[in-house]
Amino acid sequence: MSRLLGLGLLVLVACLAAGCGVRNSKPFTAPATAPCLAKNGFTGVTSKPADVGFIAGFAEHGGIRATSASGNVLTIAFTADSDSVASTEEAFKTHAPAALRPHMSDIMQSSRNAVLVWTITPKPEEADAASRCLKS
Repeated sequence: MSRLLGLGLLVLVACLAAGCGVRNSKPFTAPATAPCLAKNGFTGVTSKPADVGFIAGFAEHGGIRATSASGNVLTIAFTADSDSVASTEEAFKTHAPAALRPHMSDIMQSSRNAVLVWTITPKPEEADAASRCLKS
């Protein structure tokens, strides 16, 4: 009996350990993310395609435009999957004003299928708040 209990505990521990490394591959979406941004101090949060800009407006899982407490405008494009991120980043770079293109690495970041673009380099706490709000 104790041998069976020990084996059961071993299987349980193995299952828990295996689950700890599992990453969620479900894509982030605009409808799931927008309420968190609004709750965390971003204003003017919208996911209306006409208001989020051309690239984010046509993203597979929607787009968001929001303004941080400091006035930094954030645009998020939610691509189909992580494989689509590079082409979306390239689209943002291509359509950015010429003076802004050399600084894209300062104002653009990605996480899974989300491409985040700010008007100016975000404060660390702004970038962290936005990243924590990305939801599936």
